[in-house]
Amino acid sequence: MFTPEDIKQLEAHGITLAQAEQQMLDFKNGFPALDIVGPASVKDGIMKLTKAQQDEYIALWQEYLKEGHSVLKFVPASGAASRMFKNLFEYLENGEETAFIKEFLGHKAEFAFAPELEGRDGQEAVRYLLEDMNYGKLPKGLLLFHKYRDGARTPALEHLVEGALYAASDGIVRLHFTVSHEHLPLFRKHIADNLKRFEDKYGVKYEVTFSEQQPATDTLAANPDGTPFRTKDGKLLFRPGGHGALIHNLNDQDADIVFIKNIDNVVPDRLKKDTVRFKQVLAGVLVAEQKRVFAKLQDPNLSDEERQRLNRPIRVCGVVLNTGEPGGGPFLVREADGSISRQILESSQIEDKSLMAKSTHFNPVDLVCSLRDAEGKHYDLPKYVDPQTGFISSKSKDGKELLALELPGLWNGAMSRWNTIFVEVPISTFNPVKTVNDLLREQHQ
Repeated sequence: MFTPEDIKQLEAHGITLAQAEQQMLDFKNGFPALDIVGPASVKDGIMKLTKAQQDEYIALWQEYLKEGHSVLKFVPASGAASRMFKNLFEYLENGEETAFIKEFLGHKAEFAFAPELEGRDGQEAVRYLLEDMNYGKLPKGLLLFHKYRDGARTPALEHLVEGALYAASDGIVRLHFTVSHEHLPLFRKHIADNLKRFEDKYGVKYEVTFSEQQPATDTLAANPDGTPFRTKDGKLLFRPGGHGALIHNLNDQDADIVFIKNIDNVVPDRLKKDTVRFKQVLAGVLVAEQKRVFAKLQDPNLSDEERQRLNRPIRVCGVVLNTGEPGGGPFLVREADGSISRQILESSQIEDKSLMAKSTHFNPVDLVCSLRDAEGKHYDLPKYVDPQTGFISSKSKDGKELLALELPGLWNGAMSRWNTIFVEVPISTFNPVKTVNDLLREQHQ
């Protein structure tokens, strides 16, 4: 199936022949259906906390921060913003003023990037935004989202602010952004140019690091018949393995507790109160669970099976009421040993789509994670990935149909063997930006 030339290509990518052959088998055999018991709910699997309980968990978190533990904010930020501007690109091509375009042009003064467009209208304004300002190619993290008196802020800068408000340990705020290779210099410069301003404003010191998705986590593309897809020049085609590949980037982080949140889920300062409160609540729940587990592991009468089940990474996931937004839902899944685990599932993992309609909540990538065991040793996170939870999608290249293999998602199959707790958080903590006009919503003004 693979030629000597193919093997050289694989080696250059850091992919073994055995891995490549396994990927071809995955295309051929597909992935087994999960044994889904049903959606998690407040009655079964989701914690709904009273204000008094929330306050107790916040106090627990603030006490934990005083103890000098290592805390990190981990922000997946490699996605390009091109999908945000899909409607604008179409307008440049066909000149059709759809309702979306009319809304954009009619309210363009309300965007944080409005000063740059002054004196321009119609296609000229759109072309200037996408081409001259390069918004059509920049990542979301470097676009101007919110207006302030002292200057507009990007999502990357909003994450600096968030870090200072709930994740400062010993006066130090540690952030890690996963970025694409082409945007790394831009991110570095953007953060460096603004760091001192926010350090002075919040009285903290920042330690900001970056990483790129590793080439060895790319996956091969296949033809519809399951054979390796080849480009016009006969070479294998590699595709990014999806956000599940970031489990390796997370595994490289040296921290006790890690907050994970997508780059575009940020709000202006006037609306940050709920976000800050519930991040601390989630972290407090995690600290309490960690203490409970570590104490239980000291029990000499604990069976090996129970010890193995307890001694795993822990994650607390904020879930919001399902309002029809796309996103992974919290579900209860029966494992091979008969035990029930809590999982965040994407629609592609759910064969019976009626279960999606019954789901009362969904997860907006709002996680707090414990990465060390009771002895302080860092878990080897790839060991807790369920490789059978990847999925296959149909794509095309140069007009030819192909199959693409997605690795188990970071908060889906890549963490499916973690111990998981779901906590209901308010919808006000979830404000993603999928299209440019989402920035006109009250939550981003």
